[in-house]
Amino acid sequence: MKKLWLCLLALLTAITTALPALSVQAAGPEITAPSAVLMEASTGRVLFQKEPHQQRPCASITKVMTLCLVFEAMDSGRLSLEQVLTTSAHAASMGGSDIWLEEGETMSVDDLLKATVIMSANDAAVVLAEAVAGSEDAFVEQMNQKAQQLGMNDTVFKNCNGLDEEGHVTSAYDVALMSRELLRHEKIFDYTLTWMDSVRNGETQLVNTNKLIRSYTGITGLKTGTTGEAGSCITATAQREGLSLIAVVLGADTTDHRFQDAAALLDYGFAGWKAVVPEMPALEPVPVSRGMVSQVQPVAGEAPQLLLEAGETGQVETEVVYETLAAPVCAGDTVGKIRYTLNGELLAEVPLTAEDDVEEMSFFSLFRTLLEEMLSLQ
Repeated sequence: MKKLWLCLLALLTAITTALPALSVQAAGPEITAPSAVLMEASTGRVLFQKEPHQQRPCASITKVMTLCLVFEAMDSGRLSLEQVLTTSAHAASMGGSDIWLEEGETMSVDDLLKATVIMSANDAAVVLAEAVAGSEDAFVEQMNQKAQQLGMNDTVFKNCNGLDEEGHVTSAYDVALMSRELLRHEKIFDYTLTWMDSVRNGETQLVNTNKLIRSYTGITGLKTGTTGEAGSCITATAQREGLSLIAVVLGADTTDHRFQDAAALLDYGFAGWKAVVPEMPALEPVPVSRGMVSQVQPVAGEAPQLLLEAGETGQVETEVVYETLAAPVCAGDTVGKIRYTLNGELLAEVPLTAEDDVEEMSFFSLFRTLLEEMLSLQ
């Protein structure tokens, strides 16, 4: 009996010792920066957060929004990569990180984007902003409007490049939102994944400020920033096996710590979650009452990508729900849906639509069908 009690005591001690470690793991990675967020890009789901809505300056992370508006201008045809822009006196007066543009100097949009993304050039960002909106002030108004559209309620922009300015603030959550928006423009990866490049026919060398693009597997970007007030900041994006993550770190005390924090967030996300595209179930024809034909074949929309925690991939339940149909039915009409659930929680729905028209049964339609059949026998 004494031996049994000793075994039970040892087991209880082992469990008690393990509990703190388990709670730390459940809480997520240890982040040294005062504010951080890990977001899954396709759904916008937050996987980890630390003071996510704390308003803070974000230095050149500001340029994420600047780039969103520049790429929108290119998508609409208001700006092109080959277009040559002229540097204003205002743009040339920027300090901090820049490529020393002089008033009147010309440069293509493509080279200005290189300088803005790779080198985080403040002067290049202002040239682009003025080309889009006419002035930096007008452009900043557009930045704030876009921020409101994206639900960035913690953000107020005062400039387009992130130089310290009173009242120029955002949050880790808001940075994740605008980073997610920028990822919609796949052209951005041509710049964010470039380690070294040059402008001015090779006279000015550009080296990427994001060291993770040379050290982190699956990295896709996105932007770094450092000022005296903001500290060291980064929004790091990466993708593995279809899972796209956004790690935001604001206010780190050193550049090394911001990269370590970002990598820790991404590691935590890739270890804990999976992106799964479920198989489509077999679809039976849907009955149609009062129709010239008795059924219609359903067509499924695009299969969804489900964000699941590791270990949940085999637990998703699939249900096909058909509507009660009566003619007339038009091709493309909704005839049902596929529901994907996990533990009773709805994860996604895929609409089912009619493949063909189903005409309502009537005397004239029956007569026409009979006549067509008779003619075909001749």
